[in-house]
Amino acid sequence: MTTTTPPVTLDDVRDAARRLKVVAHRTPVLRSRTLDALVGAEVFLKCENFQRVGAFKFRGAYNAASRLTPEQLARGIAAYSSGNHAQAVALAARELGTTAVIVMPEDAPRSKRAATEGYGAEIVTYDRYTGDRTAIAEALAAERGLAVVPPYDHPHVIAGQGTAALELLDEVGELGALLTPVGGGGLMAGSATAAKGLHPGIRLIGVEPEAGDDTKRSLEAGRRIEIPVPRTIADGQALQTPGELTFSVNRRLVDAVALVSDDEIRDAMRFAFERLKIVVEPSGATPLAALLTGRAGPLPDRVGVIVSGGNIDADRFAELCGHREEERAEGHA
Repeated sequence: MTTTTPPVTLDDVRDAARRLKVVAHRTPVLRSRTLDALVGAEVFLKCENFQRVGAFKFRGAYNAASRLTPEQLARGIAAYSSGNHAQAVALAARELGTTAVIVMPEDAPRSKRAATEGYGAEIVTYDRYTGDRTAIAEALAAERGLAVVPPYDHPHVIAGQGTAALELLDEVGELGALLTPVGGGGLMAGSATAAKGLHPGIRLIGVEPEAGDDTKRSLEAGRRIEIPVPRTIADGQALQTPGELTFSVNRRLVDAVALVSDDEIRDAMRFAFERLKIVVEPSGATPLAALLTGRAGPLPDRVGVIVSGGNIDADRFAELCGHREEERAEGHA
C-alpha cells in the first residue's frame, strides 16, 4: 500500500512562521459583539489587512523568495498578480536586496499598481481577458534569467500563507470552523494544512464570489474546472481555475465552499467599515459576507475568519459602498 506525501505539512507552516517572525507583522484578532449577535456565534477576525503590503500575500511571497539561492537573488524575481501578490513580491525583493518584475493586468486597481511601483518593481501589463499572465511571466523570466515566485501554486507560498491561521489558532485556541476567501487557493490550502494539522475536527469553509465559482465547481466535480474570466468586484478572486497544487490540498481538506454576490460583498465592506472600523477590500470581505448572509451554513460556537486584505483606495471604496447605499435609498423612496 502506497501513501501520498502532502505537498505542504504543518511542520512546513511552522518553519515558515519562524522565517517570517522578524519580517512579517503578527496581525491583530478583532472581536465584535454586534457581529456575534448577528451570526449567533463567537467570531474571531484575523485581520490581514494590517499585514505588510496590506494583505496576507506578504507571508507566502517572502517565505518563497527568501529560500532562493544567492545566485537566483542576484538575477532577480518575476511574478504575476492582479495586485496583492505583486506588492508582496516587490517588497520581499526589496527586503532581500534584489529586483522584481511583475506582470499585472491593465485594469488592476490603481492603488495596487502604485504601491507595487513604490516598492521598486518594474511592471509589465497585459489584458486579463485575452492574455496569459503565466506565459508572459515565464517568457520574461526565461529571457532575463529570473526566478518566478507564483501567487499561490508553490509549496513555500502555501506554507507562508498558512502562518496566518497558525497565529490565529495560537492566540484564540480551538475553533469549530475557519472561513477564508478562495482565489487560486493558496490561503485556503495553507490555512487548512495548519488548522487541520492542529485540530482535525475543524470545519474549513472557503468563500468565492458567485461569478468566480471555479473552486466550488472543481470540488464538486473532483477535478479542476475552468470557467470564463469572472467579472466581479472581488478582483483578487477573478480566476478561471484553481491552482494544481492548491487544489490537491483543498480537495482533501476543505469541507465546503460558499458563494456570495457582489452586492453582498459591498454590504460586508460597509459593515466592516461602520461597525468594526476597518477597511476591507472586496476579496477580503467575502467570508464576512458569507457569515452575515447565512451562506456559510450552520455555524459552531466559535468561528475564525481570515480577513485577507484591505488594499482599496478611497475613491474605489466610496464608489462601491456609496453606490450600494444609493440603491437602498431608492428602494425605500
